[in-house]
Amino acid sequence: MLDVMFTISSHTLNYPSHILGYVSIPGNLYKARNYQVQALPPSSVILNADEGRKFSDSKKIYGSKLASVKGEPCDSLVSQVSSVGIIGGVSVDATLKFLRKLVEFSSEDGENSLPFVLCSDPVLSKELLSYEKSYFLSGRSKAGSVKFDSSPIVQNLRNKRVFLENSGARCILMPCHISHCWYEEVSKGCSVPFLHMAECVARELKEAKLKPLEAGSPLRIGVLATNATLAAGFYQKKLENEGFEVVLPDRATMEHTVIPAIEALNGKDIEGACNLLRIALQVLLVRAVNCVILASDDMRNLLPQDDPLLKKCIDPTESLARSTIKWLKSSEENA
Repeated sequence: MLDVMFTISSHTLNYPSHILGYVSIPGNLYKARNYQVQALPPSSVILNADEGRKFSDSKKIYGSKLASVKGEPCDSLVSQVSSVGIIGGVSVDATLKFLRKLVEFSSEDGENSLPFVLCSDPVLSKELLSYEKSYFLSGRSKAGSVKFDSSPIVQNLRNKRVFLENSGARCILMPCHISHCWYEEVSKGCSVPFLHMAECVARELKEAKLKPLEAGSPLRIGVLATNATLAAGFYQKKLENEGFEVVLPDRATMEHTVIPAIEALNGKDIEGACNLLRIALQVLLVRAVNCVILASDDMRNLLPQDDPLLKKCIDPTESLARSTIKWLKSSEENA
């Protein structure tokens, strides 16, 4: 049994909505502070970074001797062949919801899940949010007019990727749409599989063997997301690589429904945001798309679970979770 606990930097205490780092490896669970989400699996490591982009007591845990078991050195935080490394994104709540899905999909009894290491960094969250807002504020302009230095974000993501590799993760995930804007730069040189969320969605749709809604027409898939995600184009590229025709909201739809929906959501007008989102989805559906990839956690959370429109929508984070489980089973079979 491994019993390890990290010291939390005082900077992290300024972010009560975040999980404050702890290590849990089959056996006991040590909490550094209270948090809202209780359903977390064993065999997991969650690390929180301070505002200096450093992990708490990083000098003590980073490197070839990250943890110890009863006084004996260990080469990594997790050593199982199925260990997963996760880089948190814009929203901690969205990351935790993804973890719930991963636990649910990988566990038969709701307790024994795959081992994972999660990096949750409030600095990265702020940087990603600033990037997304820069596109939102210029939503009526072309993407090329947005000036934003994303190099700090790329370096931050790369640092976390390297950390997760050194922590023993055998597969790395980013359950965040915006982070995928720099997937190529972040994944370059990665020594373990690095799953791409849009690629997971496209592959699942291909395997579903869908048929066009209109005879003789190509199989169309809609994508609804924020300006930043749509401008990056990675969903379009991955879907087109699988032979799909991609349908995006036109400029009028973005200006009169999607952007106002986000504004309404920010203004706490949930009903107004929900109504606008429904209109945006219906505009895409009438263009004979088989389904709509709803690549925005905020948008998806607006609609109630029993909303008929959700049955026409695909949640990319669920596809990523399912693909992770497939990788898990494959790695265990080949071990």
